[in-house]
Amino acid sequence: MGSSERAAPERVLGQEHLLNALLAERDGLLSVLDRVLALHGTARLIRDAAGADAGFVAEVEGTSQAVIRWLAGNRTDSLQDLAVPAGQGVGGRVLALGRPVRVSDYVTAPSITHQFDGLVSREHMSAMLAVPILDDRPGSARTVAVAYAALRGPGAFGDDAVRAVQRVAVDAARALRLADRAAVGRAAAVAAERQRMQASLHDSVGAMLFSIGAQVRDLRTALPDNPVLRTRLGRLETDISAASLALREALLALAESSPERALPIEIAEHCRSFEARTGVPARFVQLGDVHPLDAERTTLLISAVREGLLNVEKHAGAATVVVSLGEVDGGVQVAVADDGVLHRGDGDDDTGSDGTGLGVRMLVEKAARLGGRASLVHDEDGGTTLRVLVPGPPR
Repeated sequence: MGSSERAAPERVLGQEHLLNALLAERDGLLSVLDRVLALHGTARLIRDAAGADAGFVAEVEGTSQAVIRWLAGNRTDSLQDLAVPAGQGVGGRVLALGRPVRVSDYVTAPSITHQFDGLVSREHMSAMLAVPILDDRPGSARTVAVAYAALRGPGAFGDDAVRAVQRVAVDAARALRLADRAAVGRAAAVAAERQRMQASLHDSVGAMLFSIGAQVRDLRTALPDNPVLRTRLGRLETDISAASLALREALLALAESSPERALPIEIAEHCRSFEARTGVPARFVQLGDVHPLDAERTTLLISAVREGLLNVEKHAGAATVVVSLGEVDGGVQVAVADDGVLHRGDGDDDTGSDGTGLGVRMLVEKAARLGGRASLVHDEDGGTTLRVLVPGPPR
């Protein structure tokens, strides 16, 4: 057998080892892609690395406390879900100082406060060590969790134990970062699927309902005067409108409009959605730059656009719609203008509502609470314009 023939099985064997190593590495990464699993595993690693009787992890919540969630080697539930404010006990001191803290006897140690002596005594813990788990991104030293190790009976934690728990803390920080990235990835995947479903419903069910509705309206116009047939067609048209309304509500739920997104992007998407559903052109015009608003004001303006388009779709019989956004009188205004007929159910009340969506009256109330205003005006040429203005947030 030649040397090349002998080397082939060795290469295959080497590739198998490499593949197995990569698979093991993948499995290790997947095991920490869940935040809960990562921190629960960290509690066990702390106990083993420090040669301790118990290990536990408190995750920082807010800016001034950590809550003990994950334990390994505990005998009771006395420490489970314990909130530790900054400065209190061993963990709170770590939060305040941002560095490891250790005591040889928790109950008698003069360097810490003693709010938790009774709970610690129930676990028969004596020596205790706590180490910060730091955000491992470059330029960040923020404590995101606290790693604890504890002994029962006589003993103390030396420098080697401190270094061992610090190494575990570094790995835990990396695991948390991976878990957070995985969570973002899962959220993005869900959002993408919702968008795909929304687009599919637009293009299929929405288009079908619009086509059927148009044919029914044409039949009512073209057929000779037959009261029975016209009544049945009217009922069918009502059913189609109800189905269209249910579809709109489903599409809005799938859209999950987020106030944090740029206001012009949100409005443009609603215009595209309206045009896809109805076939009526909806043009979005931005009248100059608009300063960013807070979530409450942004949500109100987006709701106004959605309400205006919904009213046009249901009542206006419009050929075109124009949605504008701009700064007016020191605030930000949106306007939804159509060239359709008078909105049935609105009468002559400029703040009336037919009950669709949020309703114009509700928009008026919400705008007033923010110091703004809303109005529904019927133009002389038969069109209708909904305007909502909100002042900029206080600086």
